[in-house]
Amino acid sequence: MYKILSIDGGGIRGIIPARILERLDIYHPGVVKEFDLYAGSSTGAVLAAGYAFGFDPRFLRQMYQGFGREVFADSLWDDLRDLKYIFGADYSIENLKSLLDRVIGETTLGELEKKLLIATFDLKDETRDPPRWKPKFFHNYPDSRGDSEERLVDVIIRSAAAPLYFPIYQGYVDGGVSAINPSMCALAQAFHEGFLDIRLLSLGTGNNPRWLDEKDGDWGLYQWGLNLVNMVMDGGGEVADYQCRQILKNQYFRLQADMPESIGLDAWRSTDELIEIADGIDLKPINSWLEAYF
Repeated sequence: MYKILSIDGGGIRGIIPARILERLDIYHPGVVKEFDLYAGSSTGAVLAAGYAFGFDPRFLRQMYQGFGREVFADSLWDDLRDLKYIFGADYSIENLKSLLDRVIGETTLGELEKKLLIATFDLKDETRDPPRWKPKFFHNYPDSRGDSEERLVDVIIRSAAAPLYFPIYQGYVDGGVSAINPSMCALAQAFHEGFLDIRLLSLGTGNNPRWLDEKDGDWGLYQWGLNLVNMVMDGGGEVADYQCRQILKNQYFRLQADMPESIGLDAWRSTDELIEIADGIDLKPINSWLEAYF
């Protein structure tokens, strides 16, 4: 049996899966350490890497709750200079990098005992002629690409560099551009490595209530704006859920919370509300699934 934990992107809303795993660890002590492969995108990359590194669920929940304000620190001068995020990213990446440097240090992917897969988006793949942009999945399985030598902190930040929110980092941007829900990517990697008896637990970061009332709107770029970005990212997460569900059937479990109101990925002031959402989730179905299939 090969066990996979996959965690979606979603910024500060990563505190939802962090808290869910903390609660699960109470019912099933040590369950988070039982997984063979941890997969994450954006904020999910932070969590997946943290669990693969060996941090316990309580520590990572506390990290999100305690350092959200630091990671998403902003100033009036920065907003005026960039006109919010029209002419520049809303936040500096340095605060997140400083935090990860403190807790992870110089560890490389190859030094992890557990397997890890992190989704990013490469803005210029120079192995192609001519170059082009493409999704990139960093992992520490043996292969010829040399990912194992990559510094873990750098890989995490490449996955978390959300356009508009953070600057481009080392030529990469947020993994959510290619796989906001990396479940199917993790499943494909496991199949590639020869594992067939697979259990996959996929955790979302909350469904924001979004919709459009337009029935026949003649819209252009101005009207679509961020709506198009949100549609592509939300839709991509649902596609991965559908694919995994059809392939794995009962060997797959997806837990996603429906949020009563929209909460942005930088809404660090809403951490207590996000904890309440996570605490309000009924864990009986997932506990039953763990008992039946783990």
